[in-house]
Amino acid sequence: MDKKWLAPILPYLAIWTGLFLFKSAWLALAGFHLAILFALFIARPALPINLLFKSKRPKLILANILLCGGSGILLYFFWDRFGIASDLSSQLDVIGLNSSSWPAFIIYFSCVNSFIEEFFWRGFLGNDIKTLAIGDFIFAGYHMLVLYGKVPPLSILLVFVLLVTAGWFWRQIRREDEGLLAPTLGHMAADFSILICVMLNTL
Repeated sequence: MDKKWLAPILPYLAIWTGLFLFKSAWLALAGFHLAILFALFIARPALPINLLFKSKRPKLILANILLCGGSGILLYFFWDRFGIASDLSSQLDVIGLNSSSWPAFIIYFSCVNSFIEEFFWRGFLGNDIKTLAIGDFIFAGYHMLVLYGKVPPLSILLVFVLLVTAGWFWRQIRREDEGLLAPTLGHMAADFSILICVMLNTL
């Protein structure tokens, strides 16, 4: 196996440490980003940073934003179907997400996370194959740590499948568009809409 596939170990550990050891969503997110940046620093991939701002097809950008931005809307209307824990608000408060911290968390997460993740998952660990790839599964996997204890196993499995599909979809957009701007903005729209939905349902 290519050694670069060892790179996701640090981000996974950061999420686990932040959420389960320190019980802090902020530490988990900051650690996740720092772990990715450290992995990229060590690997030093020959990948230009301007790939994040490259797109040949503006229509793909708009389509990604509209499609992925609908994620939070769907979650809002199907909230009860996911079997989300009745004490989710209390669980989130324990890790530092409450009425005073949600706005800053959403702004930081939405504006920063998608750029770091897309450069890492679809850039550094991406490839041009049209079928599912190992990176699609590893990308989806760390989200299961976030969902643990908040939704039942069947919902976790469903979200895992949806995220594998999202990883594959964004990778195909990157391949077709030869840039990361469209998947990055789509990822940003998904993050923003989902977090807004969770905030509205837990405050």
